[in-house]
Amino acid sequence: MTLIRLGYVAMSMNLQNASPSQTMTYKQFSSLKDREAAIAKLERIARSNLENCLRLLKHNVLHEIHFFRFSSKLIPLANHPDLKGWDFISPLKPELNKIKEYLEEHPMRVGFHPDHFVLLNTSDTDVLKNTFQTLKMHRDLLRGMGVDPVHRCVLHVGGAYDDKEKALEQFIHNWGLTPASLQEMIILENDDTVFSAADALYLCEKLGVPQVFDYHHHLAHHERDWQEDWERIVSSWSQSPLPVKMHISSPRSQKEYKAHADFIEPEMFMEFLQGIKGTVDQVDCMIEAKKKDDALFRLVEELKGEKGLDWVDETSFEIT
Repeated sequence: MTLIRLGYVAMSMNLQNASPSQTMTYKQFSSLKDREAAIAKLERIARSNLENCLRLLKHNVLHEIHFFRFSSKLIPLANHPDLKGWDFISPLKPELNKIKEYLEEHPMRVGFHPDHFVLLNTSDTDVLKNTFQTLKMHRDLLRGMGVDPVHRCVLHVGGAYDDKEKALEQFIHNWGLTPASLQEMIILENDDTVFSAADALYLCEKLGVPQVFDYHHHLAHHERDWQEDWERIVSSWSQSPLPVKMHISSPRSQKEYKAHADFIEPEMFMEFLQGIKGTVDQVDCMIEAKKKDDALFRLVEELKGEKGLDWVDETSFEIT
């Protein structure tokens, strides 16, 4: 048997006024002549974002959702060069502690997926420096929430820069420059355009990093049968304290195949589930769909009619 736990990304379609990604542009920030007042406003926005994170966690517990991705936009302008040295953690400790206490009482797998400008295979030293700063911000937030940062940040490999093989080797080179406290956070995902599951697996095995298998991205590449590499993907998690993680989404249409649909096609997901049945004890499946938790709830309802699934709670089941 294989246990499947479903999760969703960052925001709820069912909670009102609960965005964890409220922001402030640099133009708005710089238009305020009183710098202290401007920073205080940033901190108020970040505080509100964290309060909404706690609301989302409570929503998850109510619906027995055990897997959740935090927004990476919790702290507006956190890495802007004009705010270098800004200690945003200290004023947010009360809100971070509330999340910490709630997660201690209600254990849940949480993590981040930093934005596309986080590039570990760049040859630009400034971009690499900013990548480290952004990863450090995520690490500090996780620590503030009382979450062990190990294997909590999903990254894509990065750009091809007109030479994919060189770009893969640049990733390996930059990995050697990456502080160990940031390395331990990282898990790698295959993308839908440049770096396939096989490319990501090459890096994961070479560097000892778990691979997050994205089924939709894999299908977009028209690669060889994913099951040929599944055992190796599972093995990449052998030294992790966390279960295997994968991403599931569905194409918006055949014409816009790479774009994410509002919901998940249950037939597509069932095909994947049948392929992994009995191969691993547990897989946590992150739903990447435009309708967020509504996509999760609809998928659950649609899967309830499928044979061979034994439901453990509202969002978790065993494939038998």
